[in-house]
Amino acid sequence: MTHQRTDGVPSAAAPGACLEALRERLAADGCAVTATDRDDHRVLIGSRSDRKVRWFGTRVELFVLAAAVPTVDSTALAEFTGWALTHVKGLRGGLPGARDATRVLPALVSGSVQRSAARWAAEDARILGTSLIARPLTVETSAPGAARVTMYAGGVVWGGMFTRHVLEKAALYYP
Repeated sequence: MTHQRTDGVPSAAAPGACLEALRERLAADGCAVTATDRDDHRVLIGSRSDRKVRWFGTRVELFVLAAAVPTVDSTALAEFTGWALTHVKGLRGGLPGARDATRVLPALVSGSVQRSAARWAAEDARILGTSLIARPLTVETSAPGAARVTMYAGGVVWGGMFTRHVLEKAALYYP
């Protein structure tokens, strides 16, 4: 999934404004919102838990981790995604795999996103173990209120019944 709105010139304040707007959307959707630090960057964390009959009573925990950085390349996005999966593994509740699934949306926000990073985000979901699946995102801001979001929007073999839910939430949080 890639979508774009452009309505201005690049701004150093745009990534910060994007994160503040994300925080507001997460809170409005009923997410618990916290923050932590990683490599001199503040990481916004939103989390929610949902259980639906069509998922046969399985609970899915969704974690959104986002940080504003000066530039995003594929190495930085891969490292952030790996860190996010490991960090969430320590945060999640319940028994992994026992009617619990965890989905992670790690996002790096910047005024400068290299094409290789956007391609890496769009090519596939990343899996840790059997119950943690990440869909990394790049968010390129050109001005406050304008962004180009790139992420993998396809299905996954393991845990695919949650795909629509995760994509709907991603579209809500990163419009």
